[in-house]
Amino acid sequence: MSPPNQETMQEMPNMPNMQMSFYWGKHGTVLFSGWPKSGGMYTLALFFVFFLSMAIEILSNQPPIRRGARPASGVTAQAVVYFFRISFIYLVMLAVMSFNGGIFIAAILGHSLGFFLAKFRAVAMANREPSDLEQKV
Repeated sequence: MSPPNQETMQEMPNMPNMQMSFYWGKHGTVLFSGWPKSGGMYTLALFFVFFLSMAIEILSNQPPIRRGARPASGVTAQAVVYFFRISFIYLVMLAVMSFNGGIFIAAILGHSLGFFLAKFRAVAMANREPSDLEQKV
């Protein structure tokens, strides 16, 4: 990326030099100014984005509220899960907006694995044997 010219610097004196196209490498800014500073921190950022993306998909496929549950407790539990899911979505979006190719791939792989795990669990739950209680009724 070419450095900004003098006119641009005078118009935006406090604007950091940000990447505006995809790039590869461990040098850049992901979520926080100055982070990551080293290869180890970059690897941590990749895992952080990967697991956040995976959590988003798993939290998106939460089971419905059980029949007979108290409305306040059921809705409160779902609202708390929704709060964390939306928070994770925005964090992953901001990380991907760093335009780092590794971060982008970590987000895509995390979403894909999370979707697989959530759907695998849903299919396993649907195919499980009915309990003895359900057989008696």
